[in-house]
Amino acid sequence: MVSALAARGWTRFGWDAGIAAWVEAALPHAMASMEDPALAEWWDCEDTWFIGVDALHNDESGAVSGQPLAGQAVDFIHETFGAMPPLHRAQVSVVRPGYPRPRRGESEAGFRYRDRRFAAHVDGLKFEGPDRRRTIAEPHAFILGIPMNDAPAHAAPLVVWEGSHEVIRAGMADFLKDVPRADWGRVDITDAYVAARKRAFETCPMVEVHARPGECYLMHRLVVHGVKGWETRRAGDPENRIIAYFRPEIAGGAEAWLDQP
Repeated sequence: MVSALAARGWTRFGWDAGIAAWVEAALPHAMASMEDPALAEWWDCEDTWFIGVDALHNDESGAVSGQPLAGQAVDFIHETFGAMPPLHRAQVSVVRPGYPRPRRGESEAGFRYRDRRFAAHVDGLKFEGPDRRRTIAEPHAFILGIPMNDAPAHAAPLVVWEGSHEVIRAGMADFLKDVPRADWGRVDITDAYVAARKRAFETCPMVEVHARPGECYLMHRLVVHGVKGWETRRAGDPENRIIAYFRPEIAGGAEAWLDQP
């Protein structure tokens, strides 16, 4: 598992009773969040994508309704990264057949990128202003994805550019080498990031990642990833594809985000 995460930038965990029990407890809350008027703003792409940031009512340990977040993946995180960071309320990412559609206010170029490159990105690089300039605003420790319903492999799967985390690391390190370390979280890294992402597209294989409830996957914080489309609903397909994501921030900020393995 450690070698796969280091080499590929992601690893998958097989069925685990602890994760399965957590999904069983959390799924009703995830379903309710999709219908919550207070979270309606998270429906986008012409109602084919529920972004669902902070939509799940879990505590800082990840527990929902008293059911702990536990299992092989959680043990692996403890062994690899140390103590589990305090967890935010999980994202409930839901995709429906017909995705992708344009987001509200999305440019034609932006939608083309969503459609052709699956909106590939590195998490935590927030953009501001009309020029969408990026900074390392939310440096994460890792990304844990937990499928919550039994969706088929063609239902908007996660895609990962294997090895791209090291391409991104090299590009960011080269750009930041002359920047004071205290400024790493504030400096505009847009051009260096876009260039490194382009190199990742050119040099790293893209793979689709699929898992079922009780399984989960862990991604390196620097890996380039996105979501493929779900063009049409086939016979037997569910109405939605639902995945919970945890992305806790890394202790040490932007410096740790780049320096740690």
